[in-house]
Amino acid sequence: MATSRMRRVAKELSDIKADADISGITAAPADDNDDFTHLKARIPGPPGTPYEGGRFIVDVKIPNEYPFRPPIMKFDTKVWHPNISSQTGAICLDTLSSAWSPVLTIKSTLLSLQGLFESPEPKDPQDAEVAKMMINDREAFNNKAHDWAVRYARAPPNPRYQHVQPRTTIAPQQVDDSRYQGYNKDLIDRFVNMGFDIDRVVEAFQFVGIDRLDGQDYELEEAYMGDITARLLGEP
Repeated sequence: MATSRMRRVAKELSDIKADADISGITAAPADDNDDFTHLKARIPGPPGTPYEGGRFIVDVKIPNEYPFRPPIMKFDTKVWHPNISSQTGAICLDTLSSAWSPVLTIKSTLLSLQGLFESPEPKDPQDAEVAKMMINDREAFNNKAHDWAVRYARAPPNPRYQHVQPRTTIAPQQVDDSRYQGYNKDLIDRFVNMGFDIDRVVEAFQFVGIDRLDGQDYELEEAYMGDITARLLGEP
């Protein structure tokens, strides 16, 4: 017997399909079966943005507590965007975390993701390297965002944007554990994986007054996360 959760997801998918000609957004079970706990969605890049014409695939997992917990989403398609990890596709969007409400839907959340393409938030980044480029050189950011959309999302080339030469890949280097200065490696690396240097992250932790807790890993409070990110981005 279908649960209320599955009935709701099935209804939401039906609504998305009915509106696909207008929104351009689609969503369906990932494996072409009736498993509504794992979906694949497609979002078109909005007109007037570097992502225009791209087809971006989003992985969607429905938790057991849905709709009382948000769906878990990440981009399968590589995206150059400050609120989307260029490495993992992880997304920084409040409606997928603290601002989620049971009245929201898969469709409304996908529309919010599409809205991120039109209104990036570099001061609340998921990818610090991208955010710094957007803040310091908007033209270079637009060019690279479009270049990635052409490469990975099959967007049509737009002469408005210049082609970006690919960077040479640099092999990862071994890191001296002493650079973590007693902080848990995974705790520091959450920020390092956003594009920040280890030493700068440690300095920001010390400036904000983050407890080392004898090298244990733990979840930082949201206020501390904001203070650390602001310090790393050089905000007053």
